[in-house]
Amino acid sequence: MLELETHELTLYSIILFLLLESLIEIYLTFRQLRVYHGSKTVPKELRDVMDAETFEKARLYGLDKANYGLFKTIVCDVMISLFELYYGFMALVWMRSTQLSETFGLNPRSEIHVGCLFALLLNVIGTLKEMPFKIYSTFVLEERHGFNKQTAGFFVKDQIKAFIVAQVLTLPVSAAFIYIVQIGGKYFFLWLWAFVGAISLLLIMIYPVYIAPLFDKFRPLEDGVLKTSITELANRLKFPLGQLFVVEGSKRSAHSNAYFTGLFGVKRIVLFDTLLLNKGLPADDASLTESDKGKGCKNEEVLAVLAHELGHWKLGHISKNIVIMQVQLFLIFLVFSQLFTYAPLYEAVGLPAGEKPILIGLMVIMMYVLAPYNTLISFAMTIMSRRFEYQADAFAVGLGYAKELGQALIKLQVDNLGFPVYDWMYSSWNHSHPTLLQRLERLTTEEGKKKR
Repeated sequence: MLELETHELTLYSIILFLLLESLIEIYLTFRQLRVYHGSKTVPKELRDVMDAETFEKARLYGLDKANYGLFKTIVCDVMISLFELYYGFMALVWMRSTQLSETFGLNPRSEIHVGCLFALLLNVIGTLKEMPFKIYSTFVLEERHGFNKQTAGFFVKDQIKAFIVAQVLTLPVSAAFIYIVQIGGKYFFLWLWAFVGAISLLLIMIYPVYIAPLFDKFRPLEDGVLKTSITELANRLKFPLGQLFVVEGSKRSAHSNAYFTGLFGVKRIVLFDTLLLNKGLPADDASLTESDKGKGCKNEEVLAVLAHELGHWKLGHISKNIVIMQVQLFLIFLVFSQLFTYAPLYEAVGLPAGEKPILIGLMVIMMYVLAPYNTLISFAMTIMSRRFEYQADAFAVGLGYAKELGQALIKLQVDNLGFPVYDWMYSSWNHSHPTLLQRLERLTTEEGKKKR
């Protein structure tokens, strides 16, 4: 029997795990597809608030999304990704980057120069591969169910801006990463950890102020009852509210959301206009379409949603997630420092013996070597996230918003055509939030505890 080389064994082990992971995803999707096909009546808990027509629309929307997700998993994660891995796609891009570097006035012997060109080429190729799926998702799937609000021109501008911003951020970080590994000595992973951690925190702070406005229009929330109520809620919780904004998310999608930003000191709360009743406009406003009228949450329901979000802040969920992220970064860079000189990892992805580009080493270790660990951590984070959601709901109940939060959750589910019935295994693996029925049941329990 022919013995496998170490790098071949490494390659086949990686392919086997990735294939297994994709098959699990496919199996779970098939379980949920059975639910979509078999669920034809509104759950008894929602019969007073969701009619049969809306339930059917949500079922068909969920069915289309699941079929699309299944197709994308098979094409991208099974066919393309494993094909690229087996035939050494990353190595080919690296060699091409070396060849092209001199053409662009770069030094082909400088790993920083070649590495930046490599990152750029990968981003270009990745964007081109992803574009047909984005176009289909936006202009076919979302359009079919009434959620897409983008014109072709808006979409193209959006994609160009997103690509440019990504390169502005990616290329300097890639160069700095290579440089730190080259000069950092035996404990370079500590410097890497500090650098990437600082960059991550910086991006969290600057994204809402400088980057998000490149893509969406933000306006201050108008003076009125809602603004006064939000300010009073923030003061009651000693939340350091600085600014209240409404983002015109309706130009991109009909889906709703709300969030707050800022790590230290003054923070801002951002409401999607689709969260507000009639997008926050008078019911007779000429810009409102018939489909927009009546959608969104009333003021008390918006306050309940914000009470939930502020619960995440008050309970320290944001800080805990940041700490976990930093621990994760440290562990990844520690493993990288121990394995990045291991030659079979590079040979497994098609590089000739002796070549060990730092960026490829990082990608191979993060994406492939640590894949089992990443899967377990992702599942653990999903479990923790669901627990945090229950805690934030309980916090809102403690503030007296049990009824309003339940109404808001139902309204958002209906407006966004969220299907309320899920296979338990699919939901446990994929959903960072409990399902609507689970949250409504827990709200009832928490309200009962409060009354006792």
